[in-house]
Amino acid sequence: MADAIDVAQGTGSAAPSPECLYADDDLLVLAKPSGLLCVPGRGPDKQDCLSARAQQHWPDALVVHRLDQATSGIVLMARHRAAQRALGDAFAARQVDKRYEAVVQGLAPAQPAADGETGGWHAIDLPIAADWERRPLRVIDPAQGKPSLTRWRVMTQDTAAQTTRVELQPVTGRTHQLRVHLAAIGHPILGDGLYAPAAAQARAPRLLLHARHMAFDHPRTGQPLAFFAPAPF
Repeated sequence: MADAIDVAQGTGSAAPSPECLYADDDLLVLAKPSGLLCVPGRGPDKQDCLSARAQQHWPDALVVHRLDQATSGIVLMARHRAAQRALGDAFAARQVDKRYEAVVQGLAPAQPAADGETGGWHAIDLPIAADWERRPLRVIDPAQGKPSLTRWRVMTQDTAAQTTRVELQPVTGRTHQLRVHLAAIGHPILGDGLYAPAAAQARAPRLLLHARHMAFDHPRTGQPLAFFAPAPF
C-alpha cells in the first residue's frame, strides 16, 4: 500500500520535503528541482541533496540513478537492497523508458526523420568520452568515446525566438549525454553553462532540461508503472 505523502515543507527539518509522485514499500518516485544535487558532493556546502532530503522522510531510501544537478525532473529511489539491485539491473538492461524535455537554440528540423525512424524521431549516434583536461566535461570522440545514442523529436517551435522544444529519449546513459549530443548537432540547450555558447547560456536562468516521463516494471510485482512530471519552463 502506498505511503501517505506530505509534500509541504518538512516540519523542523533544515531542507524542504522532496516532492513525491509515488511511494510504496519498495520504491520512491521523486521530483527533483533544478540546482539540487542527487547525492552529496565534496565539502560541507554540498551535503544538501535529494537523497539526504529523502532519507529525512524515508530513512531506508537508496539511490538507483542520478540526474545532473542542473536538470530537474523524475528520480527513482529504492527502499531496500533487493529493490535497488532489481531497479539498477533494469536501467542497465535498458528496460526503463526515460523521456526528457528541453528547449534548444535554433529551429531544429521537424522533418524528415533519420533513416529508419518513424513518428518524427531523429537519432544522434555519436560516441562520448571524458575530457580529462577539463573534467567534468565530456566530448565527442570517435576514437576513444563510448557508443552513445539519443533519440529526439520536435514538440514545438518558436520562430520569433528561434528556439525549439524537443522530446528526448536517451537510449544509452552517458554522463551529460543529452547536453553533449544536442550541442554537437548545433542546437545547445538554453541555460547550459557547460556546453552552450554564452549567448545561449544567457537566454535562460537555468538549464532548460527536464526528466518528464519514466516507465518501468515494478521490481517486486512486475506491474507496469508510468509517471509524468510536466516541465516547469
